[in-house]
Amino acid sequence: MMFNKERVLIAGKGRMAYSMAVCLLQAGHPVILYTGDPVSAWEQILLHLADLRKWTGSNVVPDALQLAEAWPYGAALQLAIGITGENVEEKQQCIAGLEQCVHQDGIITINTESIPLSSLQEGTRYPARILGANWAEPVHTTYFLELIANGQCDSRYIDRFYELAKVNWKKDPYIIAGDTGIRARLISAMTREAFYLVENGYASVEDIDRACRNDAGYYLPFAGNYRYMDLMGTYAYGVVMKELNRELAKEQEVPVFFKEIIAAQGEGMVNGKGFYKYTPAQAARWEMLFRRFSYQIKAIIERYPFNYKQEKQQIDTKVKSL
Repeated sequence: MMFNKERVLIAGKGRMAYSMAVCLLQAGHPVILYTGDPVSAWEQILLHLADLRKWTGSNVVPDALQLAEAWPYGAALQLAIGITGENVEEKQQCIAGLEQCVHQDGIITINTESIPLSSLQEGTRYPARILGANWAEPVHTTYFLELIANGQCDSRYIDRFYELAKVNWKKDPYIIAGDTGIRARLISAMTREAFYLVENGYASVEDIDRACRNDAGYYLPFAGNYRYMDLMGTYAYGVVMKELNRELAKEQEVPVFFKEIIAAQGEGMVNGKGFYKYTPAQAARWEMLFRRFSYQIKAIIERYPFNYKQEKQQIDTKVKSL
């Protein structure tokens, strides 16, 4: 069953959940958004829909959107998507609620960066249909989708969700055959080194941002890590890394300056407290620029697709190995 235009339940609040709703509306799904903050949800979704009209000419209307402040128990849906904070209990509670809204043969996905999927499947009614799914925000303008499927997951659900994301949502998904994803590991490794360089006086926060934006930020939308090394000369990277790897940070704790930001409840642009300081006007401008940029960078990426060969064969092999 493809359920390509079936009604979908999204449970969550915050930017990711709201842009997820826009992504599904754009694909033609009726959407139930169960959220604890319907006012913010409505405001953000209308803002995203206005951006869609402005930057793509797409006139998506919110008529098929239902905002719910209570679980739609007994709805017998075929697909439900949970988006929560990185907290085990919060995720388990979300899954428990979703299970009462989904048909026994339906699919449930939950975002998880560091919490093993197996721990979230424990105690559920049908653990084989619970998958990990990590998104990038804004969901409706980005290609990213990390699908986590361990040995308990039924390949039927993996295939159904993968095809839906690929064909209907225009994602460029990949499947991780394990308990946790790779996106967070890659980003955390780079962040750990960035912390180390700042804490030890090699560079400033501004220096790190310049280095990342003007080098990696320049080529990653085109190539990705491995293809870029092939483009520049694979052997040279092997020579450099042979010496450099021994010098890279292996810290187990985040640095003091970052702990101070967390202790001050810094949320970046949300409350003006982060690595940089922001006035409300500055934060609003950054938000507007980011929304505009997401459409512009998507247009560039679309011009240079990877066009992976033998992709479906590789996916089928990975699924069979679970």
